[in-house]
Amino acid sequence: VDGSVYDVTKFLHEHPGGKRVLMKKAGQDATKEFHSLHAPEVLERYNPILKIGSLPGTSNTSQQTTSQKSFGVPIAYAEPYWYNSDMKSPYYNDSHRQFREQVRNFIETEVVPHFDEWEKNFDYPREMHQIAYKYGVFGACWPEEYGGTPPPGGFDMFHDLVFWDELARCGGGWLAACFLTINIALPPILAVGSDFLKNKVARPCIEGKKIICLCITEPYAGSDVANIRTTARREGNRFIVNGEKKFITSGMKADFFTVAVRTGGEGMNGISLLLLERGMKGISCRKLETQGWASSNTAYITFDDVEVPVENLIGQENQGFLAIMLNFNHERFAGIVMGVRGARMCIEEAVKYARVRKTFNKRLIDHQVIRHKIAEMARRVESTQAWLEQAAYQMNNNVDPRIIGGTMALMKVQTTQVLEYCAREASQILGGVSCIRGGIGAKVERIYRDVRIAAIGGGSE
Repeated sequence: VDGSVYDVTKFLHEHPGGKRVLMKKAGQDATKEFHSLHAPEVLERYNPILKIGSLPGTSNTSQQTTSQKSFGVPIAYAEPYWYNSDMKSPYYNDSHRQFREQVRNFIETEVVPHFDEWEKNFDYPREMHQIAYKYGVFGACWPEEYGGTPPPGGFDMFHDLVFWDELARCGGGWLAACFLTINIALPPILAVGSDFLKNKVARPCIEGKKIICLCITEPYAGSDVANIRTTARREGNRFIVNGEKKFITSGMKADFFTVAVRTGGEGMNGISLLLLERGMKGISCRKLETQGWASSNTAYITFDDVEVPVENLIGQENQGFLAIMLNFNHERFAGIVMGVRGARMCIEEAVKYARVRKTFNKRLIDHQVIRHKIAEMARRVESTQAWLEQAAYQMNNNVDPRIIGGTMALMKVQTTQVLEYCAREASQILGGVSCIRGGIGAKVERIYRDVRIAAIGGGSE
């Protein structure tokens, strides 16, 4: 395959497609057949075990090479336009390009080799938080005074866009649990919390030593935050918390819980935020098996007469609703970036497969109807990218979050509908292999499962 020679004698009975397929091509060049049925990662996995040499005068073409003028995958629209140095942008500079490489190196080195196993086991290693911190990635978006590791010159909204975009190249449940939950649970503490809470929570979470999650959604209320029912009754120097939270990403691993509670009357003016800690008596977490985001450690959490010190109040009593709402903009921004990258991955996988798969004596990519599908996917992705960068520019210039809140909600609808469309079209191009977990269609199959949580999580559609 690609000029490399493999001894599959001991692999015959382990081959998922059966030994007969291998025996038919024994001693022959199986490059075309191999690439029509397998993802490139398969060779990377088995090279150390099965490869015994290379044919003279051949070069290994299985490893994609990238032009010096571009970064990433050399497939049109599989990467953002500015990854090609011939394309100009007013938004990005050398700092963004260096940070892009830093995040990609982390993903390729520490995540890609293990990602499929995490999805299969519905979990990821807790130490990934600290590993990501050592790479300068996990703490990149946080203040240095609390252990943050921003790029030289600072971390702006376009660093943030690059951050989520590159992480999402190997997205799914681990990404939501490892990176997203801290980005929605910690900001309210840094924005309105006391110095006591900031010093207690920020540094250990930013350095990856502790995990924090956000608890808003209930069995009775999701996007309708103003009608949550979990209560916190004041008794002297403590609150007594009772209620339930559902669909809580990272709930099974979290050490801290940023919890929306009702401390006053009905509606938005009766809501507060409290910091609860694992180990407090009365907190119970039960794992939920999800359709998508398999390794997200999503939980159903109950609070039964949990005693919480008054100093764990985040901000002012009955003033938690605004902090929650302002937090939604960035949560949706991250979701939008991840959705656009997911759609690009669908284009990438569809094109790679269409280049090697043949039907009716010609490659899929040579059928006009397949080209139409890919062109339409690209059109939708690129228009969404432009809107996303427009919003990032507004956020970078500190436009009032209340002014752009509607735009972020609409853009999230746009993005998840584009992602759903691209997942469908990529699945159609790949055919049956996109319906199987693992193998050449694994990425599209996983993205298809993740589509609905991408649309539902964070609300708006």
